[in-house]
Amino acid sequence: MSDQRIFYNDANGNLCVIVPSDKVLEDYTIQEIADKDVPSGLPYKIGTTADQPSDRDFRGAWEMSNDEMTDGTGADRDTWE
Repeated sequence: MSDQRIFYNDANGNLCVIVPSDKVLEDYTIQEIADKDVPSGLPYKIGTTADQPSDRDFRGAWEMSNDEMTDGTGADRDTWE
C-alpha cells in the first residue's frame, strides 16, 4: 500500500486527506490525482503518512497551514470531463 497522501484545507478550513489507491497510482501520477481531486482553486500539499498526525482519535482537529500547501492548486473540474 502506498504511503502517498494529498492534503488540502476545504472551504470551511477542515484538513482533508486524499489517500489514492495503488491501482489508481498505476495509471496516474500523484500530481495528476491532486490536480483532479482537490477542489478547484484550493492549494494542496503532496506528502506521505509521515506528514499526517498519528493520533487518529482527534483527526477532526488535525490542522495544516495553507502556507504548507505549496505543491499545486486544484484544477477546474471542466478540465477533466
